[in-house]
Amino acid sequence: QVQLVESGGGLVQAGGSLRLSCAVSGSTFSIYAMGWDRQVPGKQRELVASVSSTGGTNYIDSVNGRFTISRDNAKKECYLQMNSLKHDDTAVYYCYATIQLARYGGVTTYWGQGTQVTVSS
Repeated sequence: QVQLVESGGGLVQAGGSLRLSCAVSGSTFSIYAMGWDRQVPGKQRELVASVSSTGGTNYIDSVNGRFTISRDNAKKECYLQMNSLKHDDTAVYYCYATIQLARYGGVTTYWGQGTQVTVSS
C-alpha cells in the first residue's frame, strides 16, 4: 500500500524559512510528477510547485524565486524549500505523487495527509 508522509511544517516568523519533506512508502514501479498543493480554509486549493521525474520544475507566480522544489528519486522523496516566507503562505500543504504501481498498471495520483505551515506577521 502506497502512502505519502509529509514532515517539516510548523510556525515561523515572516521572512523565515521552512523545508517540507514528502516520503513515498510502499512498492512502486515508477513515480512521475511530484509536487505540493496548499489549502487555506474558504479558499480554492492551489498548486504551489511541481517537479517532473527528470527534474523539470514549475511554480505559481506568488512563490517563484522564494520556493524551491526538488526530489530524490532513489529515496522516493520530494522537498519544498520555502524562503522569505510571508503571512499569505500560511496554509495546509499537501504533497502529491503520480505513481505507476506495476509495470503494466495504470497511473494514479496519491496525496499526503497535509502539514500545517503558519507564518506569523
